[in-house]
Amino acid sequence: MEETVSTRTEQIGFVGVGRMGANMARRLKDVGSRVIAVYDVDLERASGLAEELGSECATSPSRVAELATVVFTVVTDDSAMRGIFAPDDPASLLANAKGRVFVNCATVSPDVHGEVEALVEQQGGQSLEACMASSIPQAREGTLYLMCGGKQESFERAKPILEMLSAKLRYIGQAGEAAKVKALVNMVMNINTAGLAEGLGLGAALGLDLGMLQEVFSQTGAASRVLATDGADMQNRDHECYFSAAHAAKDSGIACAMAESVGLSLPLANATWKQYQRLVACGKGELDKSAIAELTFSDRLPPR
Repeated sequence: MEETVSTRTEQIGFVGVGRMGANMARRLKDVGSRVIAVYDVDLERASGLAEELGSECATSPSRVAELATVVFTVVTDDSAMRGIFAPDDPASLLANAKGRVFVNCATVSPDVHGEVEALVEQQGGQSLEACMASSIPQAREGTLYLMCGGKQESFERAKPILEMLSAKLRYIGQAGEAAKVKALVNMVMNINTAGLAEGLGLGAALGLDLGMLQEVFSQTGAASRVLATDGADMQNRDHECYFSAAHAAKDSGIACAMAESVGLSLPLANATWKQYQRLVACGKGELDKSAIAELTFSDRLPPR
């Protein structure tokens, strides 16, 4: 590895230090990288992490880019992404984009990644999407599955750092391509989650033993990774958040919008999206996506 792109010479910053961003930052600190600055709209959360990591708690995204050469962004949605890359805002990342590479990890619409790349390149920087198909434990352990999109040279610059965070690192293609794949991953995952919730909910209504039912599911065509991650949580109503229902609703919405843009009808994806929207409307958006079972068990159903 050439010294000019060595992880020893890169100063790392984070914009967005919620569950995923904070644990990615911790992982990089553990393996010897310098996390120089962190920023979050929740300043108390950012301050606590900054103290833990020995970093500066920045008061704006632009300050993170001023200090860091590689900036990870882990924000909530399209609006938040456009906000931290706002062209006319002196507090945005673009104010200090020259020479920086921005690694954007949030699940946002593919077009937004293209917009961000164009804006960053106008300022002399580089942009890369690094979409995550994993959860909090994998972020902390450095075993994320990362799908990347953007210019090849941006990928190569960020690759040594991304390898510290991932068990599998895959370059998909140009800006927006990885986001398309990630949207499809989450669309199918959400459909599987909703399907499992309905299967267990119906099993409970029929008086079946749910432990037995899950074991049978695991050995038959009903098996899925969601069964292993969410089945017991659905049965036990343990919805500690690893991937929120609100994010599931957002991501299914992105996939459904993509389908509409190419003239496809996806009835299962749309039905799942409506279920997650209903869950959010019931005030359960910050629970884990497994909480969709609250809509299918007859003794848990909220009023319509």
